[in-house]
Amino acid sequence: MNVVLIGPSGAGKGTQAEKLVSGFNLLHISTGDLFRESLQNQTALGIIAKKYMDQGELVPDEVVEAIVEEYLRKANPDQGIIFDGFPRNRSQAKFLDELFKELGRELDLIIYLKVSDEVVVKRLPGRVICRNCQIPFHKIYRPFTTCHNCGSTHSYERDDDTPEIARSRLREFHRATATLIHYYQERGKLYIVDGEDEIENVYARLVTAIESAARAEARVATHEEAEQIRALKDVRLALSREQASHRSFDIILLGAPGSGKGTQAVQLSQRYNVRRIATGDLFRKNIEAETDLGKLAKKYMDRGELVPDNLTEAMVRERLSRPDTQAGFILDGFPRTLPQAEALTEIMTDMQRRIDCVLYISVPDVDIVERLSGRLICRDCQSPFHKLHHPFKTCPYNRCQGEFLYQREDDSPETVLTRLRTYHRQTAPLIQYYREAGVLIEINGVGQLSQVYERTIAEIQKIAAAETI
Repeated sequence: MNVVLIGPSGAGKGTQAEKLVSGFNLLHISTGDLFRESLQNQTALGIIAKKYMDQGELVPDEVVEAIVEEYLRKANPDQGIIFDGFPRNRSQAKFLDELFKELGRELDLIIYLKVSDEVVVKRLPGRVICRNCQIPFHKIYRPFTTCHNCGSTHSYERDDDTPEIARSRLREFHRATATLIHYYQERGKLYIVDGEDEIENVYARLVTAIESAARAEARVATHEEAEQIRALKDVRLALSREQASHRSFDIILLGAPGSGKGTQAVQLSQRYNVRRIATGDLFRKNIEAETDLGKLAKKYMDRGELVPDNLTEAMVRERLSRPDTQAGFILDGFPRTLPQAEALTEIMTDMQRRIDCVLYISVPDVDIVERLSGRLICRDCQSPFHKLHHPFKTCPYNRCQGEFLYQREDDSPETVLTRLRTYHRQTAPLIQYYREAGVLIEINGVGQLSQVYERTIAEIQKIAAAETI
């Protein structure tokens, strides 16, 4: 029996997964635990993840997926699995399906623990975590004295378990889960279990669902029930040109790693005198400056945890609100997924702004592999160069003059192909989202940098001409 538990933070997934593991002899897979173990044990993937964190960068999804894959390949094929908190979105669900097919496994049921936002916001401030093994407890529902798992007597309360942050995480959860719920309901594997009760009562319902599924007697969620969950997502519509009261020149650059979007973003920023905002730089600067958001991100990283999307979104919101972006901006590296695109629409609408265009630099995978195998990065400012197409021994930018260019370990051909598979899974819905919004422009990214730049400028000039009509 292979089971997935879905639910927001505070729904009780960790507690119930722990009970189901012993009740059904299941292998418990929690991405948070696997990630921490990889870091602590200094596995090859853990070392790669640690390097991203040490550089103040977000750990890419493909690294997380690789950690899950490595663990699954070593697992006993005869033992069932319960996933706690994974997959978190449609892209990860597709990844898991492909991997299970290769391993000769199949997901039997996906259980959504249904807990209202109001209950989650009330529960989280009472959450207590074992400092040693990270198992959750609760001041009221599951008091902590000594951890029954590891025997530790030390616990802590998370700084992010506040009502305000809980609501932010819930918005992000509903955005990410909407497509996931639809994905599994269409496949007839979604079960909804009421999680608003005593721990033992909820556990009894979960046992009933699993046993019924094993007998092929469980009632799967209907389309209408799935839509009720999907409706929890706060949908914000992008403003039209007439509705946007704030006039600015706002652009998103999309493209696979190695497509050249970083280089194009720098050149466009200089030409149009608008600020380039790269998510990697933004994340790093918040940590270095020890802003409130940076400190919170650092605490996640120090605990060996992945930084949640809602924190990245908060950094983007804060950055776009600064005076130097009022004339416009070029976003490079955000959004990466459909939920992030929807979050950005919310941010822009709140600011009475709109995205003028999304420039999608399209490059065939075979060219990407060739490019990245020769890519060099400035260690100081992270600007990209290339051994053949953009060669430098030291960084030429006046603001930097960095003396050390290096090649990333994840720029090997095999790793690049893995990153591209993740990119295509994540980005296909994103491209469709902006195409339907009427702002997507696809640019042929093959050729010299100057040629791609000229094509990009030509498209932007068409937009500028249309804006003045």
